Amino acid sequence: MKRVLITGANRGLGLAFARESLARGYRVFATCRHPEEADELRALTAEHPDRLTVLRLDVTNEETIEAAAHAVRSQERALDLLINNAGTNPSGERIGHLDAETMLRTYHVNSVGPMLVTQAHLDLLRAGDDPKILNISSTSGSLARKSSGGGYSYSSSKAALNMLTRALAFDLQSDDVIVVAVHPGWVRTDMGGEAAPLAPTESVKGVLDVTDDLSDADTGMFYTYEGRQAPW
Repeated sequence: MKRVLITGANRGLGLAFARESLARGYRVFATCRHPEEADELRALTAEHPDRLTVLRLDVTNEETIEAAAHAVRSQERALDLLINNAGTNPSGERIGHLDAETMLRTYHVNSVGPMLVTQAHLDLLRAGDDPKILNISSTSGSLARKSSGGGYSYSSSKAALNMLTRALAFDLQSDDVIVVAVHPGWVRTDMGGEAAPLAPTESVKGVLDVTDDLSDADTGMFYTYEGRQAPW
């Protein structure tokens, strides 16, 4: 049984990852900042009491990250998949009105947070079966595809996450831990909006199918949810 930890699992893509992982028979640790408010996630716990554990984890709070890792260790000896999904995208940014606090928080959530979560769970991943780290990125962070202004915090934080993915992949190559960045597509979530063409379930199924097919040769790469290589 594959053991997976998901960040930002209370809604949107994260909740879809939790649902699809359970449907595939995985043992799931679903994390979010406020579990007591995550009604849909808690309802899943009633349906899957033996395979779903909901944990508090704020990717900007190292105490909660360490506490979540401790909770996982108390129940499992290893993790096979880490999905760094939690993210934020401030709206309405434009030059002349940029705010340092907003930009730094976006970097913290989208770039630094995944690294700290990975670091805290690294011993569990090293002990896993064919372990993989999945960083949910975006082609908005692609330097090659940038063709318009705006999106300063989100785009640059995802570009940073892509670079961190590459660096981490090299560091963990000798441990046989595969690390990739994945673009989930434009998805109908609170972040993606109602105009997005993809349902969360379609995106997540694609991402997990891509993950299943990853080999050592793929580590450090950037893929779309359809399995195509995304441009850096």
